[in-house]
Amino acid sequence: MSDPYGNQVQQRRGFGFGGIRWWVLLLFAGYAVYYWASNRSTDPLTGETVMIDKTISPDDEKAMGLQAWNELLQTEQPLPPNDPNAQVIRGIMQRLVAKVPEVSDALAAEHNLQAQHIEKTFDWDVNVLQSDQVNAFCLPGGKMAVYTGLIPVAQNNDAMAIVMGHEITHALLRHGAQRMTEQRLAQIGQMAGAMSGMDQAQMQAVMSVYGYGRALPYARKQETQADEMGLMLAAAACFNPEEAIPLWQRMDQASGGESPPEFASTHPNPGTRMQNLQALMPKAMEYRKRFCESAK
Repeated sequence: MSDPYGNQVQQRRGFGFGGIRWWVLLLFAGYAVYYWASNRSTDPLTGETVMIDKTISPDDEKAMGLQAWNELLQTEQPLPPNDPNAQVIRGIMQRLVAKVPEVSDALAAEHNLQAQHIEKTFDWDVNVLQSDQVNAFCLPGGKMAVYTGLIPVAQNNDAMAIVMGHEITHALLRHGAQRMTEQRLAQIGQMAGAMSGMDQAQMQAVMSVYGYGRALPYARKQETQADEMGLMLAAAACFNPEEAIPLWQRMDQASGGESPPEFASTHPNPGTRMQNLQALMPKAMEYRKRFCESAK
């Protein structure tokens, strides 16, 4: 093909607008926006907009939690039920769980919403696992583990209740389903990059931007939500919420002060965490006065 002056001109191939790569990216971007918009809802306990894939039901989460729990018990050895530490931990959990309905209703009412009470389907249980880990977790469906390494750091029942309330809240707010949904959204981005011909370096750059700009801040928000509701649960169950600050001071010391920079972490740094908890203390004391019978 030649131009009017007789010069040979190479005919452009592709679909225009940068070729097929741009069309692939646009199609996947459109689907990602649709997926994001169609799976958004308002959490009544926090009043915030969250993203949970509608194909992941609370029953699905519970089944996955039970599977993970059974697998854990095949490799970990819980303390016997008559062990003094196990008995104390079980008593703390029972007190916290008893206050979940009241606290859920109160938090939802703050946002003029009604609590969904997914805890009604939970099969609550807790085991104390022999390990030096300073950790605890609660799976979807209410199965909870506390590691013995947490006990000397907590030092008292009030602090232990604050940690356990935090972990219970993760299950109540369906943070597991939210994380799975975020992973699916990230997978859409990865598929778009692969099918559009991005090289490995480009893919890593895009996912790094997604991680620092979306995934990590979202995870930190979940931790802050769990701190707040967990503190309210502990206070309502007649534990002293003021133990939260010295608890996280000890947690920071136990970690050796080697936590990563906040922007690169899934958790707020200890200073931010303690500042947030201190700001919540008047509300926590109000919940204690309102729901703790012995404080009335």
